[in-house]
Amino acid sequence: MSEQKTRVIVLFGGRSAEHDVSCVTARHVLSATDPNKYQVIPIGITRDGAWVRADDALAALKSGADALPDALKPVGSDFDLLPSVRQAVHEGQQVVVFPLMHGPLGEDGTMQGLLEIANVPYVGAGVLGSALAMDKIKAKETAAYHGIAQANWRGLHATEVHDTTADELIAELGLPLWIKPANMGSSIGVSRAYNADEVRAGLDLAASYDEWIVAEENVDGREIEMAVLGNLEPEVSLPGEIEPTEGFYSYSDKYIDGSAGLLIPAPLSDAEIAEAQALAVKAFKALRCEGMARADFFYDAGGRGWLLNELNTIPGFTPISMYPKMWEASGLEYSALIDRLVELAIERFERRPRRTDH
Repeated sequence: MSEQKTRVIVLFGGRSAEHDVSCVTARHVLSATDPNKYQVIPIGITRDGAWVRADDALAALKSGADALPDALKPVGSDFDLLPSVRQAVHEGQQVVVFPLMHGPLGEDGTMQGLLEIANVPYVGAGVLGSALAMDKIKAKETAAYHGIAQANWRGLHATEVHDTTADELIAELGLPLWIKPANMGSSIGVSRAYNADEVRAGLDLAASYDEWIVAEENVDGREIEMAVLGNLEPEVSLPGEIEPTEGFYSYSDKYIDGSAGLLIPAPLSDAEIAEAQALAVKAFKALRCEGMARADFFYDAGGRGWLLNELNTIPGFTPISMYPKMWEASGLEYSALIDRLVELAIERFERRPRRTDH
């Protein structure tokens, strides 16, 4: 009797503003997942939270990865995660869930909590790591506690915004000023403000996505990213540098036209790379990440050096996304990267104690 393939349940879509990004990401993960090793089941979550088996994607996969659409659609027959997992495990099949939902209700620990309750291995950070990295305020507080340098910033709740808030933020952080929702990614809801009116508009925009808001000083430095992979002993890729076309690395640059300049590896000295990689590991461990994360830094060669921007625990996986491109430049091809992520999910699941008696 031949060994059963590992069942990989790829979750995509979701209820956040990053729904469309997730559908594109999932398409490319499906196309690179080895059908000889895995039984891949794409499961979509609609914008209103319904779970469905992506029947069209499953049918397309039978004709090969090239038959997949540019973006998956969360359309198909109803799907119930727990019975599916129980049945596969009962039949002796290894199951791993690969959540690819960016933003709230996917990347923020909520989905990870559900998967913990389902008692199934899953790719990426756990509940705490996902929640910490997703919330920019708590991530910055944690990084500061661990002595990791960052740009100057201030966090505030939407109810704390008043008539003089814009002037106070300008006096504290200067202009231009970045305004961001604390719990959002893919540059959604982000503004760069050059005057008080733009700061006020940015605060309103950020508050439309999350009740917690982050204001940050502008850093005149290079944007450098690194891909982190592993659990207790993570590895770090070669760094990549972003040369954005819109003044910052926008949603369009990341997912639509890929017009930003991407330099992989980034032109840095060996010493600079080693320092950045060590900081990426330090931040990864400080935020209790596992599996994968993309570590984003600013580098001010003439002043403060490396400044942590954020860690993204479910980075984009499209052909123009930095995370897989940096690993490819480091010698790890896309399909081998997926293999490693599946292995890490199983390793963590098997490592953790699950004793429930006294």
